[in-house]
Amino acid sequence: MENMKGRDKLTRIVDFFNECGMLRKTPRTGYQFLGTGSETVAEHSFRTAVIGHVLALMADADVARTTYMCLFHDLHEARTGDFNYVNRIYNNSDRVQALKHATGGTGLEEDILGYWDELEETVTLEARLAQDADQLDFILILKEEFDMGNAYAGQWLESAVQRVRTQWGQEIAEAITKTDHKDWWFLGPDPEWWIRKNGKNKKK
Repeated sequence: MENMKGRDKLTRIVDFFNECGMLRKTPRTGYQFLGTGSETVAEHSFRTAVIGHVLALMADADVARTTYMCLFHDLHEARTGDFNYVNRIYNNSDRVQALKHATGGTGLEEDILGYWDELEETVTLEARLAQDADQLDFILILKEEFDMGNAYAGQWLESAVQRVRTQWGQEIAEAITKTDHKDWWFLGPDPEWWIRKNGKNKKK
């Protein structure tokens, strides 16, 4: 990254923003084994941050720190790509080096690398909540795929639930397994709406 050292701080921040945008184009790779579903790293990171925010409120933890750890937890994948569990048997990536290169010259190095170190050490409550948020987003995806008829997703779901660390994460995980993924929109309207929506029984 020698060629980047001459760039001023604002330019490097714009470089950083452009790099974050790559996560929109970076696919999560485990779905090829699951057989259904797809998402980008950016999509995953957004909901993980939302979940982490809520978990921190439930646990009376530091909401901002938990949310930031979630937001940046897969930032390195803009450079490394997403390694699924099979990939990791054969491939290694230097995630810390990727983050150092991504943040170098931006003034963000200490913050983002600090979040990364805390998340990886998983000593603080906030780090454990952020780890849970990562799993809970995956659990939501698996429940949706299971609801849509992928029986194999049910097997993955059982394993993923066991990886949740905190009592608050476990409570949410249990609720996910009992909730149909479409309830939030399908059950909202008056049931008659689904019959009337094409104009049937409309008064003339």
